[in-house]
Amino acid sequence: MKFKNIRRAVLAAILLPFVFMIAEGVVLIRSSLTQYRALENDHLFADVLARGGSIAANQILAELVATRTYINNPDETTRAAMLERRSALDMERAHFNASLPAAEALDVGLRSQLSNLRLAYSRIIAARSAVDQGYYGRGGNPVHIYGQAGLKQLGLVESLSLRIHDPVLMRKSSELMSILLSYYGERLIGNLGQRYLDRTDFSAMSHEQLVQGQMMLGNGMDRLRFHSSSPVVRDILAYRAQADEVWADTFTQAMVSGALRPDKAIRDKWIGIQNARLGFLRQKIDSVTTDIHVTGEALSMRSHVHMTIVLALSCGLVLLVALIAALAVRGIRLVARVTEERELLIKELRNAAQTDLLTGLYNRRGFEAAALALLMQAKYGSRWISVVLFDLDHFKKINDMHGHDAGDIVLKRVAGIARETFRSFDLLVRHGGEEFMALLPDSTPEDAAVVAERVRSAIEAAEIELPGGEILRVTASFGCAGRANAASNRNFEDLVKRADLALYAAKASGRNCVVAGPVVPAAGQEERRRMAAGSHESRL
Repeated sequence: MKFKNIRRAVLAAILLPFVFMIAEGVVLIRSSLTQYRALENDHLFADVLARGGSIAANQILAELVATRTYINNPDETTRAAMLERRSALDMERAHFNASLPAAEALDVGLRSQLSNLRLAYSRIIAARSAVDQGYYGRGGNPVHIYGQAGLKQLGLVESLSLRIHDPVLMRKSSELMSILLSYYGERLIGNLGQRYLDRTDFSAMSHEQLVQGQMMLGNGMDRLRFHSSSPVVRDILAYRAQADEVWADTFTQAMVSGALRPDKAIRDKWIGIQNARLGFLRQKIDSVTTDIHVTGEALSMRSHVHMTIVLALSCGLVLLVALIAALAVRGIRLVARVTEERELLIKELRNAAQTDLLTGLYNRRGFEAAALALLMQAKYGSRWISVVLFDLDHFKKINDMHGHDAGDIVLKRVAGIARETFRSFDLLVRHGGEEFMALLPDSTPEDAAVVAERVRSAIEAAEIELPGGEILRVTASFGCAGRANAASNRNFEDLVKRADLALYAAKASGRNCVVAGPVVPAAGQEERRRMAAGSHESRL
């Protein structure tokens, strides 16, 4: 019955984690797929934003300027320029439409905006036909038709930017939208302002559009100031703070209010500043657009890498769980045989998990409990067991000359060296004061002496730096003793006593050496008897 309980517990311990790991794997894969789709969606919108922004800021307004030039001066050169601009706009629109998500992936608001944008472009097509047939006389101005299409394009770009999840791409798309609004407002102000200054074809509608351009510019600049930490935005704000830029803004405001009466010098200067400003903003738009393209490509690459890693880890997890299950079934018999001894050992080791606060080693009580637990495993354990007892030479002088803080530093460093140099399965304890002890399973006294010599050499070679920069070197003396490990002989005290005798032999032999075995020179025995009543400090 007990074995059945053990087997059920083992199977439950295996199957329950297996089920949870599979469930976590499914959740992880679903979450990763969602993140993958979000990153791919951001990559798609990054391309759409860049193209849509370019159409609104460049292609639509460029065709408007070329069309007005042709209307006012119809010849082969101006017609060729107009047709070139039409072709560029149509090509960019085709790329833009091709990069849009499928209609079913868009919400009702975006589908409505797309429908309005297509209607605005159909009006541009109708205006083109009217221009080609000569319905626009000299001074004709289809600016309202193109302006409405540009505004619809900008509105769609802004709505698409709100669908982005990645914070970096979201910030860059917001910056692009802010610059586009500023640029679009500047283009309207530039075109209509020149007509105002030339006193040609400037109607009440033109004034209304000039006010609209001023409002778009103000909106764009307000949004740019919100992103003032961006290097691109800082460049724009610094550029607009120049004296000539401030002068041009003042005269623009005067035009909006209708109070400006310019002369030719003012006109030429204002137009020059506006053209330079538009060129500067175009450079920044190209810079941000390129940056958005690069960021989108990086997101796409990151999403593919992330998905590949998740799938690889999931496959590895499944294989690992299957392997563990197969091995666990074969190991149930072994588990049943050693469970009782192992539980006893684990219980004893947990109870003995008490360490010395200064050195981090076992304290004496914890060490003895752990050692006893190992000795209780003699039936299945090693054939030999040894004890190494060692303490620092002349440690009292260190305390007297440098203080107890320096002594603590030395003890901590020696404990660290011992921990690193003894074998990983050896038990270490701070036995008292400057004295340390180690229990070495599977070790004869000769084996223990070899390990002890390695530790002794490491301590002798160590340079211990004090807080004041002074370097100390210390040595230690070692005593080793061992015996056969049998279930009938679990007495640990005799091993410690024999190792203690060997340690005194090492002290009597001049210190900084290793002595294995219980044989002690006569002088050492006399010193032992003379010092038996003393404390550990008397060994210094």
